[in-house]
Amino acid sequence: MEPLRIGILGAARIAGRAIAEPARLTGARLVAIAARDTGRAEAFAAEHDVERVHATYQDLLDDPDIEAIYNPLANGLHGPWNLRALAAGKHVLTEKPSASNATEARQVRDAVQASGLVFMEGFHYAYHPALRRLQELIAKGELGDLRHVEATMVMPPPADDDPRWSLPLAGGAVMDVGCYALHAQRMFAAYAGGAPFLASARAGERKRLPGVDEWLNADLQFPSGATGAVRTSMAAESVEFSLKVIGSRGEAFAPFYVLPQNDDRVIVTTKEDTWVEHLGTRTSYTYQLDAFAGAVRNGAPVLTDADDALATMELIDACYTAAGMTPRPVSTI
Repeated sequence: MEPLRIGILGAARIAGRAIAEPARLTGARLVAIAARDTGRAEAFAAEHDVERVHATYQDLLDDPDIEAIYNPLANGLHGPWNLRALAAGKHVLTEKPSASNATEARQVRDAVQASGLVFMEGFHYAYHPALRRLQELIAKGELGDLRHVEATMVMPPPADDDPRWSLPLAGGAVMDVGCYALHAQRMFAAYAGGAPFLASARAGERKRLPGVDEWLNADLQFPSGATGAVRTSMAAESVEFSLKVIGSRGEAFAPFYVLPQNDDRVIVTTKEDTWVEHLGTRTSYTYQLDAFAGAVRNGAPVLTDADDALATMELIDACYTAAGMTPRPVSTI
């Protein structure tokens, strides 16, 4: 395939591993980057072989040599700049979540449908063989009928001035790490009679930050009767990003499903045996970029498309509402 020509909106920390390294491995071109701090953009460009630096985000969107945008901005800026990128005729790979709330995610979905462009929300783990193996264990009956899905996403707290604690920038534990756990629940809909719905949710606010969730726990129900449990926190003592799938005949556990390149194990336990499978340390971000390029070049289907993004955002909003909090506000540029 002709190399994908990518522009990067912002020199965020995640951009190095989420787009620069995968671009190098897949042969994609990093055509340009723009950031609020031009010095940071220049440093990023020098480190990662980005061809040029633009003075503003809009200048980057106006660059005719760029065909696809990677958006790693703060959560509250995903929706506005995704909409602007689509309006500029660019395909979009956006960090999750794609918008601040379901209303904005619906606007993005509608813009994608009107444009005919490729849109992908960056739940990169979903493109790695580890997640596909967990699904396969249920699909092929190796674990029996699905009974329960348990997703844990907890981490130590970011610094107090980190944008992930900012309500105007759509911050909070669910928006940062918890969205992975909720999305992972939805990845088992095909084996449980349909998408899960929220049964209950409880949350705690960050001290001196009203409306910003420090932790949230949620219980879900699938149409088949299977259940789901989500535990997420940005105030834990250590990192745990795990996913457990329990069936009528056994269970499977991925200890680091969100970043399987760091730990690619899937541990399977049945009544007869226990074994460990290694699913490969090629990065989930590289699988994701391969899928994005395939969609742009060949029209391949997108697993985490704008409809999927809207459904996840509706579940996030439902969690906030059930926990007595409000969905995140839409940011203005």
